[in-house]
Amino acid sequence: MMANAVDEVLEYLSKKGYNRTEAMLRMESANQDVDGRPIQTRVEESGGVKYGKAFDLFRNWIEENLEIYKPDLRRLLWPVFVYSFLDLVSQWYPRESKNFFNSYREIFENEHEHDLRGLQAMGLPEHVDSSEVAKIYYSQRYRVTLSQTAFYNLIGFLESKEKEGGAVLVGLIQRHLNVCTVERTADEQFSLAKLIERAKRPDDFPAEDEGIPGHNPGSANVSQGAGTTVLTRLKLGQMTLDQESRQDILGELQNEDKANPPAPGQSTLVEAFEQRIKREESEDVPGRTELPPRPPPIARDIAMEVQKVKENRDRFQIPGRTGGVGPGVSVTMFTFHNTNDSITCLDFSGDYRLVAAGFDLHYIRVWSLDGSPLPGPPEVDGQESRPTASHRLIGHSGPVYNVSFAPAAASTDNQGITNCRYLLSCSADKTVRLWSLESWSCVVIYRGHDGPVWDVTWGPHGHYFLTGSLDRTARLWSTDRVDYLRLFVGHDRDVDHVCFHPNSAYVFTGSCDKIVRMWLVTNGYPVRMFTGHAGNITSLACSPNGKILASADDSGTIILWDLAPGKLLKRMRGHGKGGIWSLTWSVESTVLVSGGADGTVRVWDVQISNDASGQGRVIGEGGAGHKMESSVPNVSGAGGKKKAKEVMVTSDQISAFPTKKSPVYKVMFTQQNLVLAGGAFLP
Repeated sequence: MMANAVDEVLEYLSKKGYNRTEAMLRMESANQDVDGRPIQTRVEESGGVKYGKAFDLFRNWIEENLEIYKPDLRRLLWPVFVYSFLDLVSQWYPRESKNFFNSYREIFENEHEHDLRGLQAMGLPEHVDSSEVAKIYYSQRYRVTLSQTAFYNLIGFLESKEKEGGAVLVGLIQRHLNVCTVERTADEQFSLAKLIERAKRPDDFPAEDEGIPGHNPGSANVSQGAGTTVLTRLKLGQMTLDQESRQDILGELQNEDKANPPAPGQSTLVEAFEQRIKREESEDVPGRTELPPRPPPIARDIAMEVQKVKENRDRFQIPGRTGGVGPGVSVTMFTFHNTNDSITCLDFSGDYRLVAAGFDLHYIRVWSLDGSPLPGPPEVDGQESRPTASHRLIGHSGPVYNVSFAPAAASTDNQGITNCRYLLSCSADKTVRLWSLESWSCVVIYRGHDGPVWDVTWGPHGHYFLTGSLDRTARLWSTDRVDYLRLFVGHDRDVDHVCFHPNSAYVFTGSCDKIVRMWLVTNGYPVRMFTGHAGNITSLACSPNGKILASADDSGTIILWDLAPGKLLKRMRGHGKGGIWSLTWSVESTVLVSGGADGTVRVWDVQISNDASGQGRVIGEGGAGHKMESSVPNVSGAGGKKKAKEVMVTSDQISAFPTKKSPVYKVMFTQQNLVLAGGAFLP
């Protein structure tokens, strides 16, 4: 009876020309019982439940595998989870998709919290079509790199468990994954020693060449068909001075040596300058045509270079960790009270005289660091303005998201020729404003972004500045033009943070797509792309020697990148969640300092440790062997205080300076290696 009904339906579909539906019905009715119901002999034929069974099978097999292969094989769990869930939703299994998501989401909360929030809202095929997260995962294959031994192990498992769920996993991997195999002898990262080291780590972060979009590690080439990694050769050396400027600086330094002879055992300023010149000439330096053009040097530029030589010679030297003992780094903390949580950003001037704060009430306020009154604007209508403790800059029509002082240097004379003169600010009103610190007024408004401008920063030598915005672009500007000069496009989401390379030939952008990109300034071409963060990028800083980039995210992780080969050097952890909002390097590029939402300033050793167990080891503030608790405990309404969440601290941390309920918005190394930090007290 049922068979006759099926035949009649097939005949009807054939007459009407519904060929695809007819073919599907013939395939489904090929294996039926006496009542016309399909006989389910394999897990693949069990509807939406098959994905959960296959995932359980896969996960249990990984956990029972050899310890040295677990870290790499676990990388497959996340893409299998995502594509299983998306297939369930797309195939109209709302109940099964919800159960599947809730059953396994806890496994990935630490690593993929943001993507889980995007997936959680899906329940119907229409949601998949409109979801940004689904578009990212369905548009490109998810790249995972395995050693050949682990890959052959995986293939053997899938073939042996074909009927129990292996066929489901094979289908997902073939459709959505790009599994790359590497011989242990060809890549140091997959050597036996490295595999054993990764197996001991308690953390579980994605590899630098893993994820969406599939790409070669360190390369800006996002083509999945790319073979061997072809990296653009970078010129990371400091820009050399022209001959005329060099002679002017030497003349000023000679006069200074005569007026103030060096102390016994101390080198002269001329010797310190010549040593710097020799070091710069030995590096791979970009040519003048590979740099953005600069205006001719003026007396202020020469005076700033002279002051930098003085500070560099007289600085407190930080050679890095020696003998297991970290250097003593001093931090001066400036705390703002009675702000009502309205401060959004801070910056210190390069002459160490001023501090500026942006507010969500649409204005900026500038103070002197030593508390002395600031001179008022020039005379207006013959009336002389009085000095005040601070100045308020009004002009933006939205919250101010970042402020940046123009490059400056501490002045040793009374003329103040090297003092800071300008301030940049960006806002939710889509504009960037240039403020004069002499007239305390806005002198230029820069428009061009199509959304709020999240970040703005000056170039190392002034004149140029860089912005990042909600419109997913970064833009290069010069102070003498109201239109942008260069457009950097490539991120899938907002460009939240930007910074310059010390030689001005390159810029860096960080986004909430968890990717950091490096761009060539002269033509806007991408030269590097770094992936590996598990959270949104919250801060960027390039080392003074131009060889290492530090990036931080809102999960409390700092990653150091070696720019030349485009490789991840190491991860450093210690901050609680909420974001690491500022990074700064010592003059020698041996020590990194960070500050963030957890109310601490932390000092990090940049050098790669030979102690493999130190990577990810849970230690405390004063040593190893115990766990540290975050500074902000969780409080529940009914049960009182919960136990504070434990925070992992890697052995790279040299020291930590906790504040009293004051999130740290800004940290900055001076040219003499003193750290300035600023934050707002939140009672």
